[in-house]
Amino acid sequence: MLFRDTRGTGRNQWLVAPVILLLPMGLLRGQTTNPLELIKQATPTASDRLAYGKNPLQVGELRLPTGTGPFPVAILVHGGCWEVKINKLPESVTSFELLRPIAAALATAGIASWNVEYRRLGNVGGGWPGTYQDLSRATDYLRELAPRYHLDLKRAVALGHSSGGQLAVWLGARGKLPKTSVLYANSPLPLNGVVSVDGPPDLEADRAIDQSACGGPVIAQFIGGTPAEFPDRYREGSASGLLPTGTRQEIFVSNTFGEKWTAVFQQYVAAAEKAGDPVRLLTMDGAGHFDGIDPQARAWRAVLASIQTLAGAP
Repeated sequence: MLFRDTRGTGRNQWLVAPVILLLPMGLLRGQTTNPLELIKQATPTASDRLAYGKNPLQVGELRLPTGTGPFPVAILVHGGCWEVKINKLPESVTSFELLRPIAAALATAGIASWNVEYRRLGNVGGGWPGTYQDLSRATDYLRELAPRYHLDLKRAVALGHSSGGQLAVWLGARGKLPKTSVLYANSPLPLNGVVSVDGPPDLEADRAIDQSACGGPVIAQFIGGTPAEFPDRYREGSASGLLPTGTRQEIFVSNTFGEKWTAVFQQYVAAAEKAGDPVRLLTMDGAGHFDGIDPQARAWRAVLASIQTLAGAP
């Protein structure tokens, strides 16, 4: 399984690495890792389950490595086409349960994880702006958790899968939000880097592929309308509208959905590079969409390597 560095520099450097997303049921066929099997992988119980808000979905699972710390920490943002449920798939597949296996694997590798649940399209208060406000609050809540659990927030990173990748990259960019934005937060926690695994980063451009990837116009539903109706929402809800983010980005893309899918990533990375951001685009060939979040798959090794590098972990 090989990965290519496909940045705008024109270099083709082969790398060992990962990929992923959440698909309609019909697209599960042919995937190396089946998410229905992934959620059944046995994982140790989280070190703690903590609420960062009053809504039942405003919770996260904290997993700690052995030892005394301080530990680098990865904020995990699951995917699911920005929705609470996709077709006939169980809701656990579009929840933080899907990332429990890599949360456990990170703990084994010496990295704490904060696996976040949040309101999505289909939940009361989900979509715009609630989804963003949940993730923003959950990320900043680490400041309260750090002293108690010996977390090193100078080595905090975010990892997102599929639509969670888009949101994770946004977490690294939200420090550029204007004060007039409903998403603005005072002194957002700075991240040392973000890793997006098959998470298309530009909501406006993503509209060209959400029908094929998610089975419908979910982005317009998620944001509340089209870019013509709400240009500020698309700009403030995407890292592409907040460039340069100033945050290191490792962006993996699969060839699962064809050339239109890949083009969305290439366009974003070209814009980020032009703005001066440190960003890499890695194209994964020969792996399924969910392999990058499966500790039993070969692709996970490269995802872990990216996290370790960005978090400054051993």
